[in-house]
Amino acid sequence: MTKKPQARATQRRTALLNAAVDLLTENGFAALTHRAVAHRAALPLAATTYYFASRDDLLAEAFTHLVERELHHLRRHGLAGLADDLAATDRLHQLGLWELYVHAGRDPALQAIARRWSDGCLAVTADHLALPPAHPRARLLYATVCALWLEHVVEQRPLDDLRTLLALAVENASRPE
Repeated sequence: MTKKPQARATQRRTALLNAAVDLLTENGFAALTHRAVAHRAALPLAATTYYFASRDDLLAEAFTHLVERELHHLRRHGLAGLADDLAATDRLHQLGLWELYVHAGRDPALQAIARRWSDGCLAVTADHLALPPAHPRARLLYATVCALWLEHVVEQRPLDDLRTLLALAVENASRPE
């Protein structure tokens, strides 16, 4: 009998985290409340306070959930598919991810989560170049990719420009020393 409640608890917690991620990516920090998350997940308010003691706990776990989801996707599709992924991904979702990343600069509790995201993205970039993550070319390409990604999401620059610049950056970073 103990397995069913555990499965139910896992499902509820996951539903709450998915709801929190959706709210964060759609409307930013102001939208993240225990009440809004419970409503989005179609669960009682008490469920959010049972699994997450505070709004800060909920925010940190939602950010972790989002980062792990994004890294899994990036690892599966690789750097080469980034432009296509951006074209297929909702802009608000991408804005929400970057908003959380920037917010981590003001919230020490979120900094380790932001670091996990950037380290994971750097690892994917380094793998693409068959280099270690600490290699300067991998770091430079990662920084270039981030700048282009952020520029595309914030300024809504044409996707073809992003593809061209990404290809040029990858080509330059791939040149032998």
